[in-house]
Amino acid sequence: MALITGNVPFNPDTLAASVVGIAADVGQHDSGHHQHQMAQLLFAPKGCMTINLEQQQSVLPPTRAAWIPPGIRHRAVMRNVVSYRSIYFSPDLYADLCQIADLDHIKIVSVNNLLAALIERMAFWPWDMPSQDQSTLLALFWQELQSAPPEHLSLPIPKDARLVPWWQHLSSQHMPPPPLNIMAKNIGASEKTISRIFSRDTGMPYQQWRQQWRLLAAIEYLAEGKSVSDTASLLDFSSDSAFISFFRQHIGETPSQFIR
Repeated sequence: MALITGNVPFNPDTLAASVVGIAADVGQHDSGHHQHQMAQLLFAPKGCMTINLEQQQSVLPPTRAAWIPPGIRHRAVMRNVVSYRSIYFSPDLYADLCQIADLDHIKIVSVNNLLAALIERMAFWPWDMPSQDQSTLLALFWQELQSAPPEHLSLPIPKDARLVPWWQHLSSQHMPPPPLNIMAKNIGASEKTISRIFSRDTGMPYQQWRQQWRLLAAIEYLAEGKSVSDTASLLDFSSDSAFISFFRQHIGETPSQFIR
């Protein structure tokens, strides 16, 4: 394994091991869009990170992990200190696994205590550890990964050229999307046009997309340790109770229960 910092360049594709684990404590960090020849499991037992794909953004608090097949362009962004765990799997091992498991596409999954413990153990494996010594825990890891409930809290990204600068500014500043009437005025298009673009590009009208953005941002803020009151204020809710009601409606529990 390697205990690294966010400033240390690391390329798993240069290593010959079948399973490569790394662990890092990372502050503000942006990996930039990149891809690997190896498959990757990405997890943060502490803190929160955002995973950007071609037309989708997902948030990974300590309750979720991302499975990323080889060759998928992605970008990991951390805005605060994150305990980062990443496990890479060689192309040969990945090819063997795809014959027996559903692992040929991006998956965001819920992480239970057992899967979290397995990831932690594998992140600290020696890179030269004999494969026969890994086999028992690796088999259990695949079983848990396969049975982990999928999470669908992702945000599709609009691709219309009129919205690209707006989205880039929004994501770089981490600003809440404005209401539809203000959004339309900023873009210089009618509310009807904006709604049609979002429905076409994201599969949801703008207002629903805006609520999804706020939900993912709320999860990120809470996982970073921000209070319920601060989170409600940052996301432009009229009151703490309005935010709590919104969060419970979408997640099924209050923000305080989610934090615990």
